[in-house]
Amino acid sequence: MFSDSISDYKDYYFIGIGGVSMSALARRLHAKGIPVRGSDAVSSERTEALIREGIPVHIGTDEEITERAVVYTGATDGRHPQLAAAKQAGKRLIPRAEFLGMTAEEYPHVISVAGCHGKTSCTAMLSHVFLQGKKKFACHIGGDDADLGNFCSFGDEYFITEACEYKKSLLELKSECAIILNIDRDHMDCYRDESELTETFRCFAGQAEHAVVNAEDPRARALPHDITFGINSGDYRAVDLRSEYERYSFTVEERGIPLVRVRLCVEGRVQVLNALAAFAAARRYSFTADEIRAGLETFRGVKRRFERMGTLNGVPVICDYAHHPREIGATLLTAHKICRGNLFVIFQPHTYTRTKDLMKEFVSVFSDCENLLIYRTYAAREAFDAEGSAYALAGGLPQARYVQSAAQLKARLSDAPQKDDLILVLGAGDIDQVVRGILD
Repeated sequence: MFSDSISDYKDYYFIGIGGVSMSALARRLHAKGIPVRGSDAVSSERTEALIREGIPVHIGTDEEITERAVVYTGATDGRHPQLAAAKQAGKRLIPRAEFLGMTAEEYPHVISVAGCHGKTSCTAMLSHVFLQGKKKFACHIGGDDADLGNFCSFGDEYFITEACEYKKSLLELKSECAIILNIDRDHMDCYRDESELTETFRCFAGQAEHAVVNAEDPRARALPHDITFGINSGDYRAVDLRSEYERYSFTVEERGIPLVRVRLCVEGRVQVLNALAAFAAARRYSFTADEIRAGLETFRGVKRRFERMGTLNGVPVICDYAHHPREIGATLLTAHKICRGNLFVIFQPHTYTRTKDLMKEFVSVFSDCENLLIYRTYAAREAFDAEGSAYALAGGLPQARYVQSAAQLKARLSDAPQKDDLILVLGAGDIDQVVRGILD
């Protein structure tokens, strides 16, 4: 019989260690003195960073696994050579979601942030709040916080983590406090229909001691909960909302009583909702309003979340992870508000399934983009599907131009953007690395 305790295994091997969540979990083991190494298909900034930290990383799929326990991502199938060999050798195989759940069980208090959009920013905000409040905590972030990276540890009392809905991974987490930011139609390759997706979130909220939900999201509001938040409604509201170049300030109202004024350092109205969710959860743990305010105001953002990458021919370039129509719509709105000239948009679809399922929504959200480039699909785990391809999406947008390579992308942008224009890069694939390679 295999144990479900992390400490019972002397060493670990991670397949797909270069992923943002996997690398964070590997870094936690390394910090605890547990030997860990892993492999990934390609070298990246993240794998190089792991090597510098002393975690061995093999590039490829041919390394022999001598460790007893093997952690692998949900995107890895049974045909993966290392995973197949590990199974044949009788090793303990642990899916990433299950391993995250095992990790959370080592902490007395677990706070999980769920939702189809905004998880990473809200999770990172909470880490800054807990840091400001001098709590003993660790945080597992699904992106790179500007100051804390994708994992930080300042103690072992509280564990803050993202709870992903992909393949119902969030159900592996037994949370003391569950935050549900929103529920939207996504990852439908993993769900029979939208009702099954909603039911999964319902189970997630129901198995937590406390649930904090978005009062302005109808599906989230219908879940079991005891605390709500929203800009205009809920137990925690943002009143006297003001914006300066899309950086918002507001007064947090707790059940009708004004508490404190917060000034965010990150752009976008959606960040107000993320901040309110973090505020509501932190109050559950007896933080003062000033401690929460100070924490939220030290949050400087997450990489690829409206991140300023640099310039191309002197024109500013902003990168955002938005890959779902709802996220894209919010990001486009923010970009339009700060752009003084013309907005040029580069979008890379993420997976054929999502593009095919939401084709009408993608066409609708991009319909008003006059300067739109569609870059080839980031397939991730999927096989080619012409109906869900980037080329098919470009075909539904008369003003769009399809580009296949970095050279074509650079050529398209060589003369068009002018002073006061803005280039916005959207997508969850490798488009950020592609664009970084052609910056000034």
